[in-house]
Amino acid sequence: MRKIIRLTHRYLSFFIAIQLLLWTVSGIYFAFNKIEEVRGEQYRLPLNFNADLNNLNLVIQDASNIKVLNRLGETIISANNGKNLYFDLNGNRITKLKLADSLKIVEQNTTLQPIESMQIDNNQIGSEYRGRQLPLHKVIAENSDKEKINVYVNPYSGEIVAIRSNQWRSWDLMWGFHIMDWNERDNIDNLFLKVFSILALVSSITGVILFFRSKRS
Repeated sequence: MRKIIRLTHRYLSFFIAIQLLLWTVSGIYFAFNKIEEVRGEQYRLPLNFNADLNNLNLVIQDASNIKVLNRLGETIISANNGKNLYFDLNGNRITKLKLADSLKIVEQNTTLQPIESMQIDNNQIGSEYRGRQLPLHKVIAENSDKEKINVYVNPYSGEIVAIRSNQWRSWDLMWGFHIMDWNERDNIDNLFLKVFSILALVSSITGVILFFRSKRS
């Protein structure tokens, strides 16, 4: 029985050693990096504006998550009734911003210097903008250190929905290692994570058993 336990512990430990190392390294990385800086919050400027809603003429059926937004000086209404809707104060649907407008939004609402913009219409697995509704305007900008920063703007609401830097990309890579989802880096309910977690538990238990058996012998 002792031999079986030793062999089980040895081979299980070898099998999961690399993943345990990745869990440890990624955990250390998370502990020493502020999530606010990873998300680029340090580049955002405070959003304050005056909104006069006295003449608001708008009815939205089954609306939820209603927001009042400022889009380049224009007050607009964002709502959701199963899909995202955007209106002006007269209840008219608003049109999509031009690419040049997204450059202005980044310039006015961040400390970054915008360089160029492009529209994104297709989702990509594991992309920087995953989880955001398309289309998006991607604005390539620079910080004070001339580091390239990608800023993603909702072309209807004018909201900056994501800021992505090299720090975020490193975090995202570590997160993929940590949850063992190397492609999408979002699924914490995957089979690999479950299996390796159980194996790590078994390895720990057999190690404890071996410790006490060795002391008695």
